[in-house]
Amino acid sequence: MAVKDWAKTDFEYIWHPCSQMKDYEELSPIVVEHGEGMYLYDIEGNRYVDVISSWWCNLLGHCNPHINEEIQKQLQSLEHVIFANFTHKQAIRLCERLAKLLPEGLCKFNFTDNGSSAIEAAMKVSFQYHQQTGNPQKTRFMALSEAYHGETIGALSVGDCDLYTELYKPILMDIVRIQGPDCYRCPYGKDRDNCNCECAKNAEEMFEKYGNETAALLVEPLLQGSAGMKIYPPLYLKKLRELCDKYNVHLIADEIATGYGRTGKMFAFNHARVSPDIMCLSKGLTGGYMPMAIFATTQKIYDAFYDEYNTHKAFMHSHTYSGNPLACSAANAVLDILEDGSVLKKANENALYFNQIIKEKFASHKNVGDIRNIGLINAIELVKDKTTKEPLDSTLRTGYQIYKKALKKGVLLRPLGDVIYFNPPLIISREDMDFVTDVALECLNEILPD
Repeated sequence: MAVKDWAKTDFEYIWHPCSQMKDYEELSPIVVEHGEGMYLYDIEGNRYVDVISSWWCNLLGHCNPHINEEIQKQLQSLEHVIFANFTHKQAIRLCERLAKLLPEGLCKFNFTDNGSSAIEAAMKVSFQYHQQTGNPQKTRFMALSEAYHGETIGALSVGDCDLYTELYKPILMDIVRIQGPDCYRCPYGKDRDNCNCECAKNAEEMFEKYGNETAALLVEPLLQGSAGMKIYPPLYLKKLRELCDKYNVHLIADEIATGYGRTGKMFAFNHARVSPDIMCLSKGLTGGYMPMAIFATTQKIYDAFYDEYNTHKAFMHSHTYSGNPLACSAANAVLDILEDGSVLKKANENALYFNQIIKEKFASHKNVGDIRNIGLINAIELVKDKTTKEPLDSTLRTGYQIYKKALKKGVLLRPLGDVIYFNPPLIISREDMDFVTDVALECLNEILPD
């Protein structure tokens, strides 16, 4: 009997996300058999260190025993139930626990089934709130340059990464675009560790011009992921909070990628010690196990929708898998593991080591322009010229070439353009840190000899 060629069959039927499928003619789909902790194993027995957390969602390692057990237990009692007028203990318990962990004031929770949908729902809530509280002129949204918030039409509209948005601009919403912080190429000649966020001046100008007609500002707190892991200071968030308060604009925090310890604190907004009006969560929420997302908001916003049915103030937005019991059981299992703080504490200790060895290994390379980090996340921006900070020729696809070489050496990297980054599960060991950085440096030197 012939052995099935799984990769060939995949290529015959499956249209993979965020991929130019023609690339798969050269680099066949890698068929994963199983995962354990930091590692993925393909059907040929090859091992890959998953240093990008499988699209930034795998928080505590693949096939975590406790999360596995909790999902299996839940599966024996309830797999799904309509979440309108019906509920279940896993969802109730999850929201009760999150209310104690989130920034102050966030106390009401609405479930969706992916990050883009959570962003979309948050935007609709903000718009509807203003319509129902005497501000019908507030119909627009603000967002930062190079933002990424998802790929539904509303979420894509507030994004600003041309790779995703350029083609669709004729059908996207008209967004007020704030020039976001760029600490590597700061126009004021400052750096992220020594500035007063002078770059917030553009935000002040945009609010002065458009604040009265704006419902909400969406922001990726401290870390703009798809922009190339661009990191900026907490002070910038404080300044945005002040502007939103001044102009009665909601501040929507997209913590889909930054939440759950990724930045060294449970939530990125914790660094700034201010609270958003709405916070969107996904990815680490279920440890990467199940598709689920939540937006959390304040009592004040919730109250604007609370009325008699015939006033038509209810938020008429739903998803079939809202509050799914299996996903909620995974989310509760994640909090079980994180609640005593030991995992995050160890991750922060290891983060210092990780950044240190990355600087030691990469800083002197002639094409390494910037090394930036927050929590366990580290990014290495490759440039053509370190002095001028001129980018590499994007048509050469340098990052992609490094990715392919790293796979052959057992490391799963997925550079953002020409930014090599590490965004590992919180459980990564120092031994794995040594290995993945050694491999990344080898690959860099093979593509761009120092």
